[in-house]
Amino acid sequence: MSLTVALSKGKLLPGARALFGRAGLPFPNGEGRRLVVEAGELRFLFVKDMDVPTYVEYGVADCGVAGRDVLLEAGADVLEPVDLGFGRCRVVVARPKGGEGATFSAATTRVASKYPRLAAAHFLERGLGVEVVRLAGSVEIAPGLGLADCVVDVVETGRTLAENGLEELETVAESSARLIVNRASFHARRVELQALVARLQEASR
Repeated sequence: MSLTVALSKGKLLPGARALFGRAGLPFPNGEGRRLVVEAGELRFLFVKDMDVPTYVEYGVADCGVAGRDVLLEAGADVLEPVDLGFGRCRVVVARPKGGEGATFSAATTRVASKYPRLAAAHFLERGLGVEVVRLAGSVEIAPGLGLADCVVDVVETGRTLAENGLEELETVAESSARLIVNRASFHARRVELQALVARLQEASR
């Protein structure tokens, strides 16, 4: 029976493909629109990035590749044996340049984010009550349109924030791609998974 690997078709896919190649592991080529693909001794599931931890936690996939930002938001109960070293970015708090808005002194402060759980926890740890507005994308335009006072969003270079008139206030979390493993699978298929983990760990150095 093949090990099942959950991957997203998003920004981490090229890095995952390169990593599996360096590790000498099979990887689908030209999978097109197919979401379940067999490749050698592995079976791959291509799902949305926020769903990767769920597929692994519930045992539909034995393991997967997900960003730490996604793992923090999902709060999934999975093993996280390897930092794969690619897809590095940061989750930050950003507000309009010049300090207008987002004083965080009132309960009416609104924060737009596609990471509502992570954003709420970040401000709660600081004793700040904010209203989190969940968005699926284009978070950086929210302050300019009056939807929110600030945003919690993922950045690589910060260019998109700057182009939309925002400046970083603080870093919420550092992120990179992680290999995650289902807890039950790790015990039931320990030999296979340990071998896979070892090869990917070596290839990520």
